[in-house]
Amino acid sequence: MDIGFALPVSGSWATPQNVVGIARRAEELGYRSLWTFQRLLVPEGSRLPPVYTSVLDPLVTLAHAAAVTDRVRLGTAIVNMPFQPPVVLAKQLATLDVLSGGRLDVGLGLGWEREEFAAAGTSYDRRGARAEEYLACLRALWGPDPVEFSGTFYQVPAAVVRPKPVQQPAPPVLLGGAAPRALDRVGRLADGWISASRADLDDLSTSIGRVRAAARAHGRDPGGLRFVCRGVVRGVPRGPRLTGTLDEIRSDLPALAAQGVTELFADLNFDPAVGHPDADPAAAVRRAHEVLEALAPDAAP
Repeated sequence: MDIGFALPVSGSWATPQNVVGIARRAEELGYRSLWTFQRLLVPEGSRLPPVYTSVLDPLVTLAHAAAVTDRVRLGTAIVNMPFQPPVVLAKQLATLDVLSGGRLDVGLGLGWEREEFAAAGTSYDRRGARAEEYLACLRALWGPDPVEFSGTFYQVPAAVVRPKPVQQPAPPVLLGGAAPRALDRVGRLADGWISASRADLDDLSTSIGRVRAAARAHGRDPGGLRFVCRGVVRGVPRGPRLTGTLDEIRSDLPALAAQGVTELFADLNFDPAVGHPDADPAAAVRRAHEVLEALAPDAAP
């Protein structure tokens, strides 16, 4: 199981200096990947956790990290497709793949906060159908010129669309989602699956099994799929997996791998002591470096 790390994107520790420092140290320690997530806004009166209050843009943050690293992969977990037209996101992702030398992993989702859809000026209806067409359009935009796409929701007139991604025919596309239809979609159309921050880390095998079954049913090799776990690490007394002491957290890794997880990235942004807008940024960074050292690939069991 590969090990990655989430960059500082939420709350008071999400600063340019900390993004650079965490990215460089993770690469030095042999981490496979760095990850970000997206949150456009928090609706007034929302019950969303405070860690969503201030979140850096996921692609801009990865570009910042790409400029100070050479080998570590860069992933979005996730960017919501409906919030921008396919041609805009295709250009942004291709640019990031070019600037990083082909290190991008594209994690995409459908979105679920209705106020974000309203603010982005897009429809909440038929999200699944829109997502499937969106994926087809993205891949067309990254393919040979002239590009032309005509669908129910998205249109691209015949045109030259460059630059193309370094990774051909396309960067790996991973999808989020937990509903049965979403998992089936992963197996049919994507290169892998990313679990959510609220996922039950003792039951990932059920979702992984459903994705694999869908892949087999559609003539795809499930052995080629990636299963990425967002490992929400919290420095609280031992409870669910990835809580407790650093030794206890590290001891959870084999059980996650045994469920079929091919990559786990440790994410401290969802720990209120780290990703809260009022958290002590110096203490948050110290905690992050402790976790970085403890879960480094050479240190992990």
